[in-house]
Amino acid sequence: MTINGVSVVDFAAVLLATGLLRAVPLVVAGIGEAVAERAGLLNLGIEGMMLSGCFFGFWAAYETDSLLIGMLAAVGAGLVLALLFGWLAITLKIDQILIGLAITIAGSGLTGYLFRDQFGGRNVAVDVNTSKIHVPWLKEIPVIGPALFEQQPLFYVSWALVPIVAWVLFRTRFGLQVRGAGEAPVAVDAAGVSVERVRYAAIAIGGALAGFAGGFLCVADVGIFTTNMTVGQGFIALALAMVGNWSPWRIAVGAIVFGLLRSMGDGLQILGVNVRPEFLAMLPYLGVILAMVLLAGRTRLPAALATPYRRGAR
Repeated sequence: MTINGVSVVDFAAVLLATGLLRAVPLVVAGIGEAVAERAGLLNLGIEGMMLSGCFFGFWAAYETDSLLIGMLAAVGAGLVLALLFGWLAITLKIDQILIGLAITIAGSGLTGYLFRDQFGGRNVAVDVNTSKIHVPWLKEIPVIGPALFEQQPLFYVSWALVPIVAWVLFRTRFGLQVRGAGEAPVAVDAAGVSVERVRYAAIAIGGALAGFAGGFLCVADVGIFTTNMTVGQGFIALALAMVGNWSPWRIAVGAIVFGLLRSMGDGLQILGVNVRPEFLAMLPYLGVILAMVLLAGRTRLPAALATPYRRGAR
């Protein structure tokens, strides 16, 4: 069966593969944000951390022709900004919303400046090995075969983070401490666990994953860097974390839906469907807004979210 000369099966396979690929930065950044918010930290700087991961990952990969070094640089950039956030919010107890917005604005300005300074604004590309893994027999399955079993290694690493983070959050002592730091930090402190240390660990995980998400987007997927190339994906990841009730599995579902809606726009244009591209571009964002409206009443924020912990304070 074909539509305007395009095979429906091939179209569905490309749509699914593209949607899953575009969902990767969102799911990785989203589960990182979930860890931070579970610990009581509202990280609005996630967009700046992703963007910094994009640029510094791209810069390192361009200079070394190494995907691994590029991704390590991306993770490092996100981690540095996360520790800065932690020092300001946890140690100095400055308003978390202001810190997050400042990091996002600073990340945008810094990466834009460095890109123009180092590359003159030229659209140069990285030359790294992103060869795909081809799983015999399984890749031959119609539609889902090419989407799931013909992808690069980082794709599988990214999606493997979903069950790993879910296990850490809900099946380990550290995960219990993280959730306690967001719900009842006084009880965590009374148990002899440092609330500050737990929150530092949580924001470090969130920042590292945000940097990883940015590095994947720029180095492993697109291969080039452009100013402000995250185009709000950090805030979408933050929204998915809340809509998904801070569950890695639900965040993954939301990221997939968002990715499919983004790829749907390109797909309809390939099929020759006469729909304005502006409308197609806003579809995924409308989906997030609708989900937030429908699920707002079912979402319960962590009790101590965005609240600095002061021992002995009431």
